[in-house]
Amino acid sequence: MTDEDPGPLIRLFGLTRGRARPQGEMFDLVAIVTTVLGGRPPHDLLPEHHTVLALCRRPTPVADVAAHLALPVNVTRVILGDLRREGLVTIERPRPVAQTIDVRIYKEVLDGLRSL
Repeated sequence: MTDEDPGPLIRLFGLTRGRARPQGEMFDLVAIVTTVLGGRPPHDLLPEHHTVLALCRRPTPVADVAAHLALPVNVTRVILGDLRREGLVTIERPRPVAQTIDVRIYKEVLDGLRSL
């Protein structure tokens, strides 16, 4: 038996309850997390949960949440998955910027192909 400090791994294991993946639909680093406004969060939330809820009052990418928490991405995903399951956050894929089609470019490409 040693008296050495087991390090941060024990704490991370406790934060995720030993889980390596979030429950429910997977999401990537650019997914946008937003706190659901309204009801009160449960009393048994960890400090990391409260930090996420405060941070994500404005839409925030998963990568930024992980950086702010200074936690590994997988641990952050588990925390976010738990908050999503409780209905406290939404996690959505970012919406692509509306791409307008420039007809002029298509005509130039078509003319170029015809000239071959």
